[in-house]
Amino acid sequence: MSEPLVMIDDPAPRIRRLTLNRPGKRNALSHGLRSELFDALRRADRDPEVSVVIIRGAGSCFSAGYDLAQDPGERPPWTISTADGGWARHVLQGWFEMMDLSIVVIAQVHGYCLAGGTELATACDLVYVAEDAEIGYPPVRSMSSPDMGWHVWMMGMRKAMEAMLTGDSMSGEEAVEAGFANRAFPSQELDAAVLAVADRVAKVPADLQALNKRVVHRAMEAMGMRDGMRATADINALGFHQRSSIEYHRRFSEGVTEALTARDESFGDYRTNDRGSSE
Repeated sequence: MSEPLVMIDDPAPRIRRLTLNRPGKRNALSHGLRSELFDALRRADRDPEVSVVIIRGAGSCFSAGYDLAQDPGERPPWTISTADGGWARHVLQGWFEMMDLSIVVIAQVHGYCLAGGTELATACDLVYVAEDAEIGYPPVRSMSSPDMGWHVWMMGMRKAMEAMLTGDSMSGEEAVEAGFANRAFPSQELDAAVLAVADRVAKVPADLQALNKRVVHRAMEAMGMRDGMRATADINALGFHQRSSIEYHRRFSEGVTEALTARDESFGDYRTNDRGSSE
């Protein structure tokens, strides 16, 4: 039997850990992986013995983005509309569902956290990163604006604008400074540090913790976060009709690696360094 796309363990009382398990694909977010992830999150949310969930990635990174070579035989976790902008609305539906869970969800980020990977981390309640993590949204250079416009809400106008206009990445330490992450740790200390935080969170009764979490989300919603993200998802759909995006997709159809290399080579990062990327 093939290994599960999401490995599940309970490393401490009231703490469940979900490990994205496509290390050979840099944990690219395929339909199958996202389906298993959301099934596991829903089970944890129903389990009275679980207060906190940690999401991390196996292998070299957290997640290098959505799967650009998606297996057509895999069904998505829920329906994707064929109408313009259907993909962005589809992924937002999942990220908003994560935000609405009663349990606390922690992202444990190491290595690459790119594009869809940053959206997954944003949907979590707490984000802890390795100091040398690489966090960014490179598709803005060639394809379209983000599916989930988290940048302004997490980092404010100036840092969001710089990230959007360059597609450059942040280190883990820079992500903390920008407001994307809570704290950064040396990579070899990240597992233990995140478990220590999760243990402190789990000490608060789960019924009260669900309300504490909701306070923050309700305040962000009152400031327009979800409406803002839905509005920018519509802009994402417009991007695919631009000449630059159409030309990029033509090159992409001729070779994924070549298209991504051409996107990044003048910047000297992502695909053109030794670590590579999915999106």
